[in-house]
Amino acid sequence: MNGMTISDVLTDAIRYWELRRIAYNAILVAIVVAVFVLQLPESRSAMSVDLLLRFFILAVLANVAYCTAYVVDVAVQSSAFQTSWKSYRWVLFAIGVVFASIIARFIAARMFSHAA
Repeated sequence: MNGMTISDVLTDAIRYWELRRIAYNAILVAIVVAVFVLQLPESRSAMSVDLLLRFFILAVLANVAYCTAYVVDVAVQSSAFQTSWKSYRWVLFAIGVVFASIIARFIAARMFSHAA
């Protein structure tokens, strides 16, 4: 671990990933809002308390999924690849955001339609 303790590795992971969690959530919210606007007026008629509660549950699940980045980050930081990993871990973030964005788009489109 290049002289780093597990505490150092965890602190570095938290510092890196929690700052980016804000961007992750903002991107997902922007996608849901864009889908809502693009599906107007149908999306407005689909709005209900139940729909908002479903979105809340999905937001929590999206953030649980985001936490999987910690598993990869801590594992790689604990290996001999730690130094090079820090230069490329943004790729893991980008892949995760793209994956979550695609899922958010499909779910939002389905939830804002009357077929939901």
